[in-house]
Amino acid sequence: MERAEKREFVTELNEVFKASGSVVVAHYAGVTVAQMNDFRSKMRAAGGTVKVAKNRLAKIALQGTESEGMTNLFKGQTLIAYSADPITAPKVVMEFAKTNDKLVVLGGAMGTTTLSADAVKSLATLPSLDELRAKLLGLLNAPATRIATVVAAPASQLARVFAAYAKKDEAA
Repeated sequence: MERAEKREFVTELNEVFKASGSVVVAHYAGVTVAQMNDFRSKMRAAGGTVKVAKNRLAKIALQGTESEGMTNLFKGQTLIAYSADPITAPKVVMEFAKTNDKLVVLGGAMGTTTLSADAVKSLATLPSLDELRAKLLGLLNAPATRIATVVAAPASQLARVFAAYAKKDEAA
């Protein structure tokens, strides 16, 4: 990599660290190319990105960002997984780590908060933003549905009573 390429990569990575909802750092030694491509495609489908970066360049890119506290995680063969949604990157990384023991989560960052490996695991168990929105909409719609059924109930009961009287008169 030439100096100009390195500068461009560092500025791009710096913007990533500033804009991401969460960043996960993991060791990937022993992961095959096919497995890594599968991991990248899963992350891309979920709305995140996986990058392999030189540790020195990643540490330089972290300077001046909120995530600066995670510089000590960059030792050995590390990859960076990030997404705009704070839950997406940890969730996809942990799902992949379950099936592949070569991927070892070191930690990460969410805004100014530096996360340990256990914190990343617990963050992965939370529902995503879309799931939370769906639950909230369900909660908001439930009272309206109940009100509609309560209001409609007396009318339907009256209709059943009239229908029963009509059948009784027909039978007689």
